[in-house]
Amino acid sequence: MKEHTIFDLKSHDSHILMQQLLPLAARRALPKNVIEALIELSNFFRLLCPKVNLTYDLENIQDRIVLTLCHIEKIFPMLFFDVMEHLPIHLAEEALIVGPVQFRWMYPIERYLSTLKHYMRNRAHLKASIAKGYLIEECTNFCSIYLNNVETKWNRPPRIDGRFNKRKGVRIHLDEITWVQAQRYVLVNSDVVTPF
Repeated sequence: MKEHTIFDLKSHDSHILMQQLLPLAARRALPKNVIEALIELSNFFRLLCPKVNLTYDLENIQDRIVLTLCHIEKIFPMLFFDVMEHLPIHLAEEALIVGPVQFRWMYPIERYLSTLKHYMRNRAHLKASIAKGYLIEECTNFCSIYLNNVETKWNRPPRIDGRFNKRKGVRIHLDEITWVQAQRYVLVNSDVVTPF
């Protein structure tokens, strides 16, 4: 069972699982009423997270999420529900008040915390170790500005496979499955296709 466990996910990974993969993965494995409730939930999060939120859409999904959570309450036992399962009711209202969700996401902060975590060398003195690593990084960046004749990570030309990159794009060939997955991803996330 351990090899089938998903762990160490960031919040962005959870969003992708919830919005894109969960409806596809559960489609053939679960009963129809469970699938419909999960698809409604994933559609709620997908409609909540675009770059531009329309007031009509947010009011519509605010009404629909109540029904969706009622459907989920009929399916799952009451022990499953705590405060976090009640939270989606307030998310659409919050988006109406303060604007699009991406301005309040934790993704950049998680990435920066991961960077700070890599600075840690001494587990006995975590804060001092992170501060020392950050200071070394800042000093190195500052000094590299004034080193014109020395190759640093800031003035190094981009490379692909050990060669200098003379052109911007790289041509790759996709197998059939990867091509279908890429096509599906573009179709699901494209604003042009949304009306259809």
